[in-house]
This record gives sequence, C-alpha cells and structure tokens, in this order.
Amino acid sequence: MEHDLVVFVPGFLGTRLYRDGQDVWARCSERLIGSAATALTEASLPPGLGDALPDAPHRLDAGGLLQVPDSVPGLLSCLGYPDLRAALGDPPDAQFVPFGYDWRLSHRLVARQLKERVARALDRWRAEADARHPDRPDDPRVILVCHGTGGLAGRHYLECEGGRDTARALITLGTPQQGLVQAARVLAGKAVPGGAGPDGDMAARLNEALRAWALNLPAVADLLPNFRAVRVEGGARERTITQRPVPGVPSEAVQRMRAFQEEFRLACDRNGRSGTLPYEVHCLGSVDFPTPEALVLPAGPGGEGLADDLLGPGDGTVPRRSALADWTGTDPMLWTGVRHADLAGAPALRDTMLAVRRGRTPDGSLAGPDGIVLHFPRDPVAAGRPFVIELLGHDLPQRDLRTFMWRSGRVREKQPVVFEQYEPDRYRAELAAAPGRWVVEAEVDRPKGRDRRDVTVVAV
Repeated sequence: MEHDLVVFVPGFLGTRLYRDGQDVWARCSERLIGSAATALTEASLPPGLGDALPDAPHRLDAGGLLQVPDSVPGLLSCLGYPDLRAALGDPPDAQFVPFGYDWRLSHRLVARQLKERVARALDRWRAEADARHPDRPDDPRVILVCHGTGGLAGRHYLECEGGRDTARALITLGTPQQGLVQAARVLAGKAVPGGAGPDGDMAARLNEALRAWALNLPAVADLLPNFRAVRVEGGARERTITQRPVPGVPSEAVQRMRAFQEEFRLACDRNGRSGTLPYEVHCLGSVDFPTPEALVLPAGPGGEGLADDLLGPGDGTVPRRSALADWTGTDPMLWTGVRHADLAGAPALRDTMLAVRRGRTPDGSLAGPDGIVLHFPRDPVAAGRPFVIELLGHDLPQRDLRTFMWRSGRVREKQPVVFEQYEPDRYRAELAAAPGRWVVEAEVDRPKGRDRRDVTVVAV
C-alpha cells in the first residue's frame, strides 16, 4: 500500500564496509587482483564466529549501499544500486529504509539486526503517517524488498524473528532460496578455473586467497547448496552435498547450512499452523541465462579437483531450482528477462512495486522487449588477452546505443566500445584489458527513458 514503509535489503557485496572511514573491501578487492596471499586479511573474520558479532580488529562498519559494480571472483557480483530509488517508485526519505549491513556475517545475525532497524523505522514512520496519509485504511506496515542473498536474511526475519506481524509484502530479487554451487567451489578452493602455465599459477594463488578468506565467513557457509547439486563425472544421478561431500568443503560448513535451512523450514511449518501467510510474497527470477546448477566431481578415488559445472536455466547466478520459493505454499514466482545483477534496477521491479503499493497483483510475466542485456565472462580474464562481451537487444542501432569501458573508479577515463552485429538482435565486442577491475556499460533509448546495463570484468 502507498502508506507502507519500504525497506530494502541488499545482497552480498551490496553494502560498503568501513574501518576508520576507509572503504576496506574496496582496498582488499584491488589487492586481490594481484593475487597476494594476504590480500583479504583486512576483511577477514576469526574462525568459529558462528552467529556472533566479531570484536576488533575484525569488526567493520556498514556504510551506504554500493553504487558501482563490484564482485568476488567465482562467487557473486553486484552492480550496485544507483537506480534503486526510481525502481522502488521514489518513496520519500521518511518512508524508505536502505538497510546496510556487514554481508560477511551470519544471515541469522543480520535478520536480528534487521528486526531492530525495522522496529525503530516503523515507529518513526507511523508517527508521521497521519500528516502524510490522513485517509489511509489502516496503520502502515512493511514492504520488504530484498536483492540476492539479502532475501535469506529477509525471509528469516519474517518467519523466525517475528517480522510477519507487521509485514505487508516480501519482494525478492534473484534470491538463492536453496543456495549456490558457487559457494561450494569457493570453499573447495576451485572458484576460478585455471589450466597449466602462468594463467594456472595465477588462478591457483587467487583460489588460495579466496578460500582462506571464505572459510571463516558464516555468510558463505549459509550459501552452500541445499538441493541436489552434486554429480559424479559420467553419472546421471545428482545428490545433495551431504550425500556426496565435495573435497575441500568442511563438514562444519555443510552442517551450518543444513541447520540454517532447517531452522527456517521448521519456523514456516510452525507459523503455517495458524493459517496462510499474513503477507504477500512476490519473487522475481529469470530462466533466460545459462547458470551453474550442479558441481561435477571426478570419477574414481584418484580423481582431483572439480570439472566444469553443469549449466541450466537461471538468472546467470541463481539456477531456477534454487530460485523457487516453495516455502510459501503458493507460486510467488514472477519470471523476467533480466539477469541477476540487474534485477534491483530493472523495470520489472518498478512494475511490481507499483502494483503492490496500489494493492494490485503483479503480472505473472515481466519480461521487457525494450531492454538490453550484457553477457560477460563470469570468471577473471587474462590481462592483455582478448575476451568477448555480448550485447542483446532489439533494433539497437536506431535507438541511440552508447557503449563504454573504463577502469573501476576512473569514470572520467571512459573509452568507447564498438559492438558489431553477428545475428539479429545480437552484438559482440572483442576487448582486452590491463590488470584490474573494468566496467563495461551499454545504454539505449526505450519508450520511457533509457535502459542502462553495467557489468564488471576482472583481468588478472
């Protein structure tokens, strides 16, 4: 409803983390590109933290929402939220709560922090609602909008921390309801593929640094897949990570994930005895992009490493089988033509928010024929060597297409990028980059405004 409080929960990487006024993660991620073994030490957590807050020097302060693209190679990326306010319908400051948090920490802990923040903000907003909405039909409640892994904390707050009592609606954007195979790859030390030679040595150093850092992050353990996501090479049967352990993934991390998922399921069952959900659920997802949906283990006792993932339909990050929110007891899925990182700024979110705030049901299909999509390398590319970016969109040359590339943090140094058409509505550009984090941007006219897409490519 239009008088409700709108609370946004970003996903992994979606909040800037500070110490003494300095952006710690930005500094660490730049060091990581050099594959230094200690690159992520400054953003590390102590072992065995569980659901507690870390003490100094491991504690970091949550700042504002991410506004520029960022990524953890081989795990997750976030394009930032520069267009979020517009996608949410431009709620006034008093009615909008961007919930920043330390995304390294336990989703249980974040859910408790979210509970405290929402309680304060809702009390404040209810005190102002009389003046702003004198004809409202009831007291303001909460519309919770969660991107990516933020949806795990959001749903836990609703079902396990009493949030359902004041919730009007939950909107999730590409939430991995059952986890990600990428989390298992990171903990196994196989997030970034690499062969023989210098590129393989670079990938090995990068994987070592990522694994050492991720092993102590409760958020990564929470993200381990809880669906049938493991297959033995040459076999056809897929199993869970508890039935077929993945070499290198600690059993403690698997047990943590299982306990986290089970706690939520039991809470849903317990709450469900009192009737249907007291709030609406709308889950935006996509099946238009190849997405890792199963790890492939080598056959035989002597096999080492992991083969290439099995790909299936998804949003490029979250496979369809993990995106399904079956815990609702209904079918809340709203399928879009948008990839994971773009969901928080997509017209599909704006359309959904508009419908929810007006008390209507969003359409079941939110694909937009006027938008554009960028396909980019999910894994780091070799510095100085060609790689390909693909652009998809209808009738782009007649719609004032503008494309650029720049080093992250150096927007003033934008370089034009030329995309060449190779099939109807499909374009490609062959690029090369020096070591670092690079942003590729495409912008095009659409009937109402412009559609812009940014992707991040890491060159090592």
